[in-house]
Amino acid sequence: MSNAQFETYGPSPAQGPPAHGGFDPYRARTQPYGVPRPAVPRTDSDGPGWQRHAGHGSRGAGAEYAAHSRYAGHGQDPEYGEGPEEPGDPEYSEYSEYSEYPEYAEYEPYEDTYRPAYEAADAAYAPGARSTGGRRAAHRRRGRVVERVDGPMRRLVPQALVVAFLAGGTSAFVAKDKAIELNVDGRPRSLHTFADDVGELLAREGVDVGAHDLVTPGPGKALASGDEIAVRHGRPLRLTLDGRRREVWTTADTVEAALRELGVRTEGAYVSVPGSRRIGRGGLGLTVRTERAVTVLADGRSRTVRTNAETVGEVVEQAGITLRGQDSTSAPTESFPRDGQAVTVLRITGGREIRDETIPFAVQRVDDPTVFRGTEVVERAGQHGLRRLTYALRTVNGVRLKPRRIGTEVVREPQTQVVKVGTRPLPTSMNGTGELDWEGLAACESGGRPDAVDSSGTYGGLYQFDTRTWRGLGGQGRPQDAPPAEQTMRAKKLYVRQGASPWPHCGGRLHR
Repeated sequence: MSNAQFETYGPSPAQGPPAHGGFDPYRARTQPYGVPRPAVPRTDSDGPGWQRHAGHGSRGAGAEYAAHSRYAGHGQDPEYGEGPEEPGDPEYSEYSEYSEYPEYAEYEPYEDTYRPAYEAADAAYAPGARSTGGRRAAHRRRGRVVERVDGPMRRLVPQALVVAFLAGGTSAFVAKDKAIELNVDGRPRSLHTFADDVGELLAREGVDVGAHDLVTPGPGKALASGDEIAVRHGRPLRLTLDGRRREVWTTADTVEAALRELGVRTEGAYVSVPGSRRIGRGGLGLTVRTERAVTVLADGRSRTVRTNAETVGEVVEQAGITLRGQDSTSAPTESFPRDGQAVTVLRITGGREIRDETIPFAVQRVDDPTVFRGTEVVERAGQHGLRRLTYALRTVNGVRLKPRRIGTEVVREPQTQVVKVGTRPLPTSMNGTGELDWEGLAACESGGRPDAVDSSGTYGGLYQFDTRTWRGLGGQGRPQDAPPAEQTMRAKKLYVRQGASPWPHCGGRLHR
């Protein structure tokens, strides 16, 4: 082997030649635990520079290592004496960079089945052999020793960091894992999760939560291992309570629990479904009638019953009261009885009454130019109609009530009366009055009797004059005592003044 090769791959002076086997530089660099080396004694710093490394040659190994040391002259070995001195080199006169090796100060002998590769290199260094290359080569070899020693350690540091990182990550992984007990609608299960809070856990587990659902604890609560999470989904309940219908939401899963949650009294109440009936997510229709106290008044007695009946009629029946004929109650029998309500039974008797009522006729007035002004003649007499009314007569608890009309029937329609109203100017003298039918007027007023007197004694004569009118026409005494011709003459005189109006009922006879 040449000097150059020896200088590049040769053994470290600090290690010395191995005692056995050939040298294997590649194997030596792969040892995981480095090369054990003995302690390096330190000399006085005031001495020559080469004396700082006297320990490199004085390893106390005896004759076995003396012949192979490149630094024999740097120190003394009592067993072998002083080595030859080599000429000094100003560049390497002071080995300040390698003067101390605190990191390799003391090594215990390495005892392991994995022995360093340099133990097999003793055969390459026969006793007495000495490597050449000078002080500069020795310095380079010394640097390579440190490099070879540090190599395995440098590889161990990243490995140790990876192990530490994995250990820390595993610890964090384990720390984030939480054992949780999740109960959804009464179905519990245990699980492990990395969620931070209740809401995140429910989202990961696919548990939908709505506005009517109950989550304990709340969705924003932070999770810790061992927590118990309960979720109760809301269910719509179409509840008819004491006759009032409404829709409510409950998280209970049975009818009994739902009514208890809503605060509904069930003692003595009517419930349309059993209390153990389960309520699905789709909800349930439910009718509840609580127990109520209702007072029934009948036949002078009062009875109070506790009932969950649906109608007033059922309450009256439960009170032992029978309704007969037209009997009724103060509240409709089909209405819902309220707590504390008083119901009065009405004993009703009575019948019907029919009454006839006259329907007055209408009067139609028609102008007639052939009749003197002031004279009205009935062309067609009116006739009254007839209406038949039916009334219900009722006596309630012995008191007769006002009859109530329950029916109306028109038996005969009224007939309109037609009256002719004269528009002809009145005559200025009695001439022209002779053509009037004075006999007809006398027959209508007095029956044609000149001495006729009405029952009151006020009117008399053929034309039934009153005494005041008779004397205003120039007559003397009483009209019934005057002759018929005088009575007719004074009647014509009155007609010229007033027309037929003094005879409202019979004046129309004058124009026939």
